[in-house]
Amino acid sequence: MANSNKHIIYHHLAVLLFFLPTLSGCQTTLPAEHDPGQYQIVAVESFLADITQNVAGEQVKLTSLVEYGMDPHTFEPTPRDMIILSESDLLIINGAGLETWLEPMLSQESIVIPVLEASAGITPRNPSGTELLDESIDPHFWLDPNLVIHYVENIRDGLIVMDPEGYDTYRSNADGYIGQLKELDAWIRTQVDQVAPENRLLVTNHESFGYFADRYGFKIIGTIIPSVSSGSTPTALQMTNLIEMIQDAKVRAIFLEAGSNSDLAETIAEETGVIIVSGLLTHALTEPEGVGGTYIDMMKFNIQLIVDALK
Repeated sequence: MANSNKHIIYHHLAVLLFFLPTLSGCQTTLPAEHDPGQYQIVAVESFLADITQNVAGEQVKLTSLVEYGMDPHTFEPTPRDMIILSESDLLIINGAGLETWLEPMLSQESIVIPVLEASAGITPRNPSGTELLDESIDPHFWLDPNLVIHYVENIRDGLIVMDPEGYDTYRSNADGYIGQLKELDAWIRTQVDQVAPENRLLVTNHESFGYFADRYGFKIIGTIIPSVSSGSTPTALQMTNLIEMIQDAKVRAIFLEAGSNSDLAETIAEETGVIIVSGLLTHALTEPEGVGGTYIDMMKFNIQLIVDALK
């Protein structure tokens, strides 16, 4: 095991496809040869698995490491997850620091797997203008469908490296799905147009909607948890400041993600009189038959909740 290896990098036709700066000391090899359809791929998050499935089609067997409804920020892997990784040919992660808990798993000698970072090449948002530290990088690129197009392109190219015989299939599937993402973006714009610009104000339970807000003209007034991770806790002063900002901006609603604790939001609502809108699907899909069974369904469900509360 080469502990000095700080990056996992693969090149294909001089194009950087795999780049994992947050996980170190991980030994990787290209997967062994397989018959078509026999590749075993793991995507960490359920939304990422759905995006990957749209590109891969029936060419691979796909598993989501973090199951439906679970928050990848606070996910705790099990021995079963170690077995899944040890038996897989490719691991697809979101990247940008979202899955730091993977590092001890990938440092195990039993885990020898290439890693594809779906968000590689996307410039993180930097509203403060100061230098971004690793822990301050916002990894929630997928809440802007246009940035998901970059995910699709990275996944497509990575699958082609793994399985050159599937070139035509992966390119065709990717092109079709990119078309669907562009349609989703146009649909979101028509929905957001129902909300007056002065009412496009967001307060969420943690810092996750920055890329969404940048794309669709929303302003983030504040977050209950002032962090890109949902595992932090606000101070009393931060809570007081947020209440004042909500009152000053005349915010209409606080938006909570599915599964998040509502206690702090209820305290703020009592002080400010705003409504609480819960159930946003930001980090995980629902079961396939649910309201957010695919990435596109997830985004449409969220948009409907936001627009209905603010228009």
